[in-house]
Amino acid sequence: MLQNLLRSFRRERVGDGLYEQVVRQAREPRFYTALGVPDRIDARFELYTLHMLLLTMRLKDEGTEQGGDAGQQLFDTYVSALDHTLRELGVGDVSVGKKMRKLGESLYGRMSAYEQPLRDGDAALLAERLARNVLESETASDGDALAAYALNSRTQLAAQSFADVMKAPAWAEVSA
Repeated sequence: MLQNLLRSFRRERVGDGLYEQVVRQAREPRFYTALGVPDRIDARFELYTLHMLLLTMRLKDEGTEQGGDAGQQLFDTYVSALDHTLRELGVGDVSVGKKMRKLGESLYGRMSAYEQPLRDGDAALLAERLARNVLESETASDGDALAAYALNSRTQLAAQSFADVMKAPAWAEVSA
């Protein structure tokens, strides 16, 4: 019984640490200054989701139970953080379920939109989707720099050992 309690505690801590890495990177000021990401809550959600997806993909691509478990923990922590944020913003208990359902649909939609272009290295399609969702632009080329960043991050994360990713993911440099 004590072992199960400790396992649950360790799982939570791994997810928390990974989530902190995602948040730290998504808050990098150059996304907003150099790449033109609007500094609004919806655009921040988009960047958090992109980074969470990049790191979750890397962890699950490890192809081990440990990698899959770490990726799931990160995802679970992210969803919990969304719930917590809604409550901090003053959304009432009755409304949280509805809002979380909408956020969940948005989260799933973004992950579905980005995952295949990331896996395929399809910069043009990824740029189009990032331009629309993050930058709110219908001009696909507006997302070129962000797509290049995401694909470079995917490459750098893949080159890292699992242990190093768990400590400090190697994100690409943010540049226009």
